[in-house]
Order: sequence, then structure tokens, then C-alpha cells
Amino acid sequence: MSLVINIYYQGENKSAREFAEEMISSGIVDRIRKEEGNLKYEYFFPMNDDETVLLIDKWKDKASLDMHHKSSMMNEIMKLREKYDLHMKVEQFTGLDIDDSEEFIRK
Repeated sequence: MSLVINIYYQGENKSAREFAEEMISSGIVDRIRKEEGNLKYEYFFPMNDDETVLLIDKWKDKASLDMHHKSSMMNEIMKLREKYDLHMKVEQFTGLDIDDSEEFIRK
């Protein structure tokens, strides 16, 4: 079973969006997406909240996520979070690996 992590980055004066933009422009996001076990790493912007960015982060398993947390990229991410003075709210889910999601939804 995969792990899905939702991270809500919150700041002021659109700093969360600037953080996400720098994560992408610096190449950190591309490097994370290439890590063994990473299945998804995407930012989303809530329509009703300009000060929040949602990261949906999906990993093959806990071992893959643990390796990511031990990587040097975590220090880079932490420095950017501090630079933009962001606060985080984290949610973790166990993903259902279903091949036919349309059939699952009908049931």
C-alpha cells in the first residue's frame, strides 16, 4: 500500500506560493520526483485561500518515504520553509492501490 501525504504550507503575502515556485525553479522538485519510490509530488493552490499551498506527496511505501526524509534535500526544503516563514499542517493516508478506480467508485 502506498502512502499519501498532504502538506498544507501556510504563510503571508503569498509566501507559500513563492516557496512552491522556488522549490520547482531550484530543481528540488524534479530531484524528489526521481527518488526511488516517489509516485507523486504536486502542488495545488486552493481557490479560496491565497496564503496556502497544498503539496500532495505519494510514496510507494514507508521505506521509500523514510529514505526521502534522510536525504540531503530535506535540509534544502527546511531552509526554504524558514526563508518564507511557513507553517505546516500534515495529513497522512494509506493509499488504496486500485487498478480500476471507476469501478471502485461505482461500488
